[in-house]
Amino acid sequence: MSVTEPQTYWAEHAWLPHQGGPAVERDVLIAVADGRITAVTPDSGPCPPGAVRLAGLLLPGQANAHSHAFHRALRGSVQVGSGTFWTWRDTMYRFAGALSPDSYLELATAVYAEMALAGISAVGEFHYLHHAPGGARYDDPNAMGHALIEAAARAGIRITLLDTCYLSSGFGAAPTEPQLRFSDGDADAWAARVDALKPSAHARIGAAVHSVRAVPAGQLGTVAQWGERAQAPLHVHLSEQTAENDACLAAHGVTPTRLLADHGVLGPRTSAVHATHLTEEDIRLLADSSTHICMCPTTERDLADGIGPARQLASAGCPVTLGSDSHAVIDPWEEARALELDERLRTRTRGHWTAAALLRAGGEDGHASLGWPEAGRIEAGALADFTVIALDSVRTAGPPPELGAETAVFAASGADVRHLVVGGRHVVKDGVHQLVPDVPRALSTTIAALRQ
Repeated sequence: MSVTEPQTYWAEHAWLPHQGGPAVERDVLIAVADGRITAVTPDSGPCPPGAVRLAGLLLPGQANAHSHAFHRALRGSVQVGSGTFWTWRDTMYRFAGALSPDSYLELATAVYAEMALAGISAVGEFHYLHHAPGGARYDDPNAMGHALIEAAARAGIRITLLDTCYLSSGFGAAPTEPQLRFSDGDADAWAARVDALKPSAHARIGAAVHSVRAVPAGQLGTVAQWGERAQAPLHVHLSEQTAENDACLAAHGVTPTRLLADHGVLGPRTSAVHATHLTEEDIRLLADSSTHICMCPTTERDLADGIGPARQLASAGCPVTLGSDSHAVIDPWEEARALELDERLRTRTRGHWTAAALLRAGGEDGHASLGWPEAGRIEAGALADFTVIALDSVRTAGPPPELGAETAVFAASGADVRHLVVGGRHVVKDGVHQLVPDVPRALSTTIAALRQ
C-alpha cells in the first residue's frame, strides 16, 4: 500500500516532536520515500515546485485502537428509547447474524473509508464474527477476517486484525445461538485458526480475549501464550459493566482484572478496553504490568457504561489510547476531547489532559498498542502516515496557528480533515476519499441491504 516513488509534502503548519515537547512549526517540508518519512525540515520557506501543498495543520494519522466494524450498521437504531447495554447487545446480534464474507467486505470498506475521512490511518479491529450463522465453518475458516483485511486495503488504511477468542455466553456456559458464529469450540482450536492468518504490508495480526465472561479462566492462558509466541498485541474488554464484575466475583472470587493478571494476560503488549469499573487494586495491577488502557468515550456514554478512571490509570503509569468501538460516532477528535470533558464532569474541575497528551493517545501510543510502533510521529524514519486539519473552518477559525493542537483537539471534528496520507499515498485529498469516491452512498447501500 505504500508509495515507493519519492514525494515531498509541504505543510503550512505541522505538529512536530521536540525534546521539550511537541510544538507547531511553520512551512514544513516532509520528504517521503518507500512509504516512510526521510526528512522533516521546518521553516523551509514557501512551497517549492513539485511539492504537494497541504494547507492547515499537519498531525500524525490517528489510530482507532478499538473497532467493531459491523456495529456501524446500528447507528441511528439504538440511540433512542430506554434500555441497557444488554438490550443493545440483542439488537447487535441481529445485525451480526445477517453478515456474510461478501457483505462484510462491502460494509467494512465503507466504514474504514469513513475513518479515513476523519483522519484515521490505522484501525484495531476487535474481530469475533468468525463463522457462518449457526457456527458452520466457511471453506476458508478465516473468510471473515480476510474480508476485513481486504476492506482496509480498499479503504487505504492500515489494520491490526485482533482475532478474538469467544467461547462462552458467560463463565463457562455454552454459547447462545447468535454466539455460535463467534466460537471455535476451545482456545486451542482458536489458536490453530489464527495461526493461518498472515501479516502483509498494511495488515498485522493480533489477538484478543473477548472478556472474562466469554473465555473460561482455564483457557485464558492459551490466548496469552499465543500472543507471547507471536509477540503480538493482545486486547481484552475489561469491566465495561458492573454486572461482569459481579458475575466474576461470584464465579471466581476475584475481580476480572485479578483473574486476567493471574492467567498472564496483562502486560505491555496488552490493551484493556474500557476499564470502566475498577478497584484500587485493579488499577495497581494494570499499572504495574504496564498494560495499555483503551478508552472509547463516545461508546461508553452511548451505552451508559459510565466514566472510567482514565486519568488515574494514566497517572499510575498506563499508556492510554482511544477507540470508536461501536461507531456511534467516528471522530478521533471527539474521542480525544471527551476524555478531558468527561473527567471535568466527573470531578467538576478542569485541566486533566493537555492537547499534547491526547494527541499522543491517538497517535504514538495508539499505534504502539496495535503493533505499529514506527507510526504516530512526524519524524525521519517513521511511517509516512499523517493527516491535515483545516484551520479556517467555522469550528477552527480564530485561534492563532501556534495553538493548532489545542484547536484540533478541543474544537475540530472529522469534517475538518482535509487530507490523509498513509504510507506516502494520498488517500484523502481536499476532503474527498480517493479510493472510495462516494462514502455516504457506500454506507447507505450496504447498511440498507443488511436491514432487509
